[in-house]
Amino acid sequence: MNTRTEKDTLGPVEVQADRYWGAQTQRSLENFAIGSEKMPIEVIRAYAHLKQAAAMANTELDVLAREKSELISRVCREILAGELDDHFPLSVWQTGSGTQTNMNMNEVIVKRGHVLAGNTLGEGETLLKANDDVNKSQSSNDTFPTAMHIAAAMALSGQCLPRVEALAAALQAKADAFADIVKTGRTHFMDATPVTLGQEFGGYAEQVRQSVTHIRQASDALLPLALGGTAVGTGLNAPAGFAEKAVGLIAADTGMAFTCAQNRFAALAAHDALVEVHGALKRLAVALHKIANDIRMLGSGPRSGIGEIRLPANEPGSSIMPGKVNPTQCEALVMVCQQVMGNDVTLSLAGSGGQFELNTGKPLMIYTLLQSIRLLGDACDSFTRHCVTGIEPDRERIALHLENSLMLVTALNPHIGYYKAAEIAQKAFAENLTLRDAAIASGHVSAEDFDAWVDPSAMTGE
Repeated sequence: MNTRTEKDTLGPVEVQADRYWGAQTQRSLENFAIGSEKMPIEVIRAYAHLKQAAAMANTELDVLAREKSELISRVCREILAGELDDHFPLSVWQTGSGTQTNMNMNEVIVKRGHVLAGNTLGEGETLLKANDDVNKSQSSNDTFPTAMHIAAAMALSGQCLPRVEALAAALQAKADAFADIVKTGRTHFMDATPVTLGQEFGGYAEQVRQSVTHIRQASDALLPLALGGTAVGTGLNAPAGFAEKAVGLIAADTGMAFTCAQNRFAALAAHDALVEVHGALKRLAVALHKIANDIRMLGSGPRSGIGEIRLPANEPGSSIMPGKVNPTQCEALVMVCQQVMGNDVTLSLAGSGGQFELNTGKPLMIYTLLQSIRLLGDACDSFTRHCVTGIEPDRERIALHLENSLMLVTALNPHIGYYKAAEIAQKAFAENLTLRDAAIASGHVSAEDFDAWVDPSAMTGE
């Protein structure tokens, strides 16, 4: 492998000749060869928005030459276009402040800017300096939490929430289509009074809608940005007005209503907003876990289970049992939900891990949050397209279960009382009678009364 020599304050380091990073990135690669988890590309994109805005703000404040600002912006636009992804190789498992990722960004901007200015990589002095120019008015301690908020807010609004809302709409469409189908309700896994299949699916849709509402409310906490706090929150080495200008540029560039954090000490020392947002995502995961399990149980069978709905047959389900088809979309969604629930514990622990003026679990927090955002968005999209839209009711099976349900006896309570109604249900079960026959045999109810009082449709409240 061809290399070139790069230097930092600790001395020379050999770097792969065609890579745009410098000595500090290389040291991180060598010192943190831990796992396979890389810094999410969403964080890199967020940093590009940030560095471009910071450069422009510094120029407006007359602390950075316009030539340098324009060069920084050119590189940042390439990063946002995905043209330099291979030059951001660092592990999540690095310093807890994310300093190496900040320096990776600074170094790539310097080296790529050198090439864009018409020079050869590794030859000659660069116009830009990583710390003095690209990092001007900044610290890793305020830029990394700023990038965390930008990345999370954009991923939620762009990747996740539209797909969750599409799932809610698909569930509601099924609720509307199934509104006339009366079926046996179930509590404690046992037969209960009737509901409509539409009511069941309407409940699922409402769970998802409520989760979306809570995620949107929680995500407002991501809008205040830490930028301008520099090392410990005091804003040392940042000119007056820098944060306001830079954050305004970030907001304009991203189309999101980012603002300056009111208290930058809190913004550096703790990341309670990320904990709050993930808590809302966990709520969604809890809801989806219940919904996916309900749907796969309602579709169980096809002949020996509940079998009241038919799920799409997407792929063969067994390597040994011919013709078997499994509820694989439900299973995948359940596993995603379980991962997200576990992620909530991880994020809570990392969020509580700050000491004094700095939280030192930042890379883990944003990696975990973005993973949950990505997984939930992808899983909701897959579940919508490959399961929910193809669900069909088995009306014959539903009618059979409803006819055999002993809990229709509940409709007799107002007329003959709870204990006499219980006697009828127990007689029907013990003697394998229909509920109607048991009621008539009890002497408490005539055939005419039974037919008038026990109307499953009326029992649904529709």
